[in-house]
Amino acid sequence: MKRLKQNNQRGFTLIEILIVVAIIGLIASLIAPNLLGRFEKSKEEITKAQVEMLSSSVQSFILDVGMCPNSLNELITSDDPKWRGPYLSKKEIPLDPWGKEYQYKCPGEHGPFDLYSLGPNNRLDERAIKNW
Repeated sequence: MKRLKQNNQRGFTLIEILIVVAIIGLIASLIAPNLLGRFEKSKEEITKAQVEMLSSSVQSFILDVGMCPNSLNELITSDDPKWRGPYLSKKEIPLDPWGKEYQYKCPGEHGPFDLYSLGPNNRLDERAIKNW
């Protein structure tokens, strides 16, 4: 009787396992591009927020001191007697989500100052995130 029960039990065949793996691979190939696209979009949104925050800090510096900072580091420390900083709460200049420094120019070509991230392709083009 025990021998009869053992013969009736079956496991998965190799073909059944391959079909399941193929289905999982198909589902993953459909979902992965959407997830990667959202991840890249979130980096761009973070960069936009940081550019706005840094721009506001530079504008506060200009209002207090009466001139542009020579570099973004002056938002944290300065010897100017009119300086009321630090103008950044974390007391450090953040890097953009791609690990690069934000670019700053004063006087700017597009306004009183230019502040931007070179973006994912590390070039000043349409994908760069700018304050103008």
